[in-house]
Amino acid sequence: MTFDKLNIIEPVLKALKEKEYSVPTPIQQEAIPVALEKQDLLGLAQTGTGKTAAFAIPIIQHLYNEARQEKKKNKEIKALVLTPTRELAIQIEESFRDYAKYTSLRHCVIFGGVKQKAQTDELRKGVDILIATPGRLLDLVAQGFVSLDAIRYFVLDEADRMLDMGFIHDIKRILPKLPVKRQTLFFSATMPPAISSLSRSILKNPRRVEVTPVSSIVETIEQYLYYVEKQEKKDLLIKLLAEKEEASSVLVFSRTKHGADKIARILCKAGIGSEAIHGNKSQNARQKALSNFKSHKTRVLIATDIAARGIDVNQLETVINYDLPDVPETYVHRIGRTGRAGNSGKAYTFCSQDERPMLKDIQKLTGRVLRPLNAGIGEMSGL
Repeated sequence: MTFDKLNIIEPVLKALKEKEYSVPTPIQQEAIPVALEKQDLLGLAQTGTGKTAAFAIPIIQHLYNEARQEKKKNKEIKALVLTPTRELAIQIEESFRDYAKYTSLRHCVIFGGVKQKAQTDELRKGVDILIATPGRLLDLVAQGFVSLDAIRYFVLDEADRMLDMGFIHDIKRILPKLPVKRQTLFFSATMPPAISSLSRSILKNPRRVEVTPVSSIVETIEQYLYYVEKQEKKDLLIKLLAEKEEASSVLVFSRTKHGADKIARILCKAGIGSEAIHGNKSQNARQKALSNFKSHKTRVLIATDIAARGIDVNQLETVINYDLPDVPETYVHRIGRTGRAGNSGKAYTFCSQDERPMLKDIQKLTGRVLRPLNAGIGEMSGL
């Protein structure tokens, strides 16, 4: 199937062709027709499956068609996309910019951690589509810069991550401010009880679309395991990066913010260009690091899980789990940063003795047993 078969309007098809997108992903194939029918939708899809286009394209199409029917320009916000992190919000806004390129629709992104003036200036000009993080949205609503009275389309993205980050109370404050009559598109990678309850409270007769369950891993990702003691991980990382010089983009995962900074310092000292990205960094520093990584100015990016949720890099070759995650589903999200859109990818996992239980949980979830490789550094147990 191609996008041409999904009853998408010509301005959006033109933008998709310009981006060289021709074949929709499974979530796009399933979700776009439902959303175009203005039905509520419950989408179960992990990061990297193409779900941003699955909700962005129908919203653009609806608003484009409605704008042509309305006699005068309506400057009220008509679509709201709520997402948990600044990085994701920026990434989603970039997608709307790409897909709405040949329409006159206006869009804006708002998030905390930066001064609000640039954002409020954009809002004053009139916005059709607003992409927001919960905290900044509530701030600007309280200050009178944002009205949600005219919302026709509402997207709650990464609902499970919203829960993890403690935004569930903010969401419950936002929901009563939305019109009762609206289309709601609800996306989550997992469906814990709290998220299932939330979905039931805000969706009306939704169609459920489930693609790529969280335990599954894209077949094009090659997975490798090293048993290595904690103090030797840094030496293994340097050796691995030296051996894999063909990998121009490498994403390294650290469990903590302090650990991410420490890894970056170790690599820079070893002459390997790297930067860290996490919640304690300023928004400008995070965006600069991400921009440098995307443009290949920086070869290695070290990230914590929350910061990495919004990282979307075309043809990312390699992911390295320097630390194993506490939650096994997080492993799937991490290595899902690579092997996208049919491309191949490699994922390396460093496992110390105290992380063996975490590895066992990951293997149970994914149904795969990772076979260790010989790292060839020092005397490391388990090799």
